[in-house]
Amino acid sequence: MAEARHRIEVAAAVIHDSAARFLLAQRPAGKAFEGYWEFPGGKVEPGESAADAVRRELHEELGIEVNAVYPWLTRDFEYAHASVRLRFFRIYQWLGELRGREGQRFTWQITQSARAPNVAPILPANGPILRALELPDIYGITQADALGMVLFKRKLVVALERGLKLVQVREKNLPAESLRQFAEEVVVLSHRHGARVLINGDAQLAHATGADGVHLTSAQLRTVSHRPDCEWVAASCHSREEIDRATQLGADFLVVGPVAATPTHRGAPVLGWAGFAQCVANSAIPVYALGGMQPHDLFKARQSGAHGLAMLRGAWM
Repeated sequence: MAEARHRIEVAAAVIHDSAARFLLAQRPAGKAFEGYWEFPGGKVEPGESAADAVRRELHEELGIEVNAVYPWLTRDFEYAHASVRLRFFRIYQWLGELRGREGQRFTWQITQSARAPNVAPILPANGPILRALELPDIYGITQADALGMVLFKRKLVVALERGLKLVQVREKNLPAESLRQFAEEVVVLSHRHGARVLINGDAQLAHATGADGVHLTSAQLRTVSHRPDCEWVAASCHSREEIDRATQLGADFLVVGPVAATPTHRGAPVLGWAGFAQCVANSAIPVYALGGMQPHDLFKARQSGAHGLAMLRGAWM
């Protein structure tokens, strides 16, 4: 039996600017995969936290000082020369002027088209990270049954015009034909504004309406045996076991909650931010925080390891 290789801990930074772009750096000559493009970072030193490592590496490589680093994704990857555990952090503010202190080049890429960077080759471990970067901060969940069709459609248009880029059609009380018609309208409106749409619990309806994917319920997650045939697949989770199950299934992102109490589930158990952070720690795929969320909760969500917020009421205010 082959002996398991020691896994090298690496901290990597996804640096965002105010123009909705992210930074890639080119590996300098003399290093493995020289000339490949990657997210800046490096090895975690003994006794050093991954967060401190990413701050140190960014100072050494790019000459910038970073205070706030937000935990994001953790992925294992097997190279021919090494096994690595990549801990990714997101960064939105820094001090100093970016410069390649090791002579390396760097480039800003558009987040919305992250899977098609204009530089190559990309370091092999970073493919899933580029896909994850195309997901926006806010995941809006439809509320037509509560608000009424006419009012909700008006609110949907307003939200799309303000920049909403990801919508879940979730209307459990609509009859089948009404749901199909509603989903078709949401898809048309959303695509017109460059937004993606997922259908809750029904991959067939997603295909029939031209939606971009399906959102699996936690009950479906316990029974499905393979990833649905959709471009984007999400899942609702309430525990680490469900997160691991969705990851094994190949889901692209998750919704985890409830983080806080909601008007429709008063008195129900909630995770709180500490419980949420513990549940999603080291997730390999992006996680949205759900349950009583409002736009101002985004900062706390990022601190707790979330990619963003999934909102029902908060998305349509």
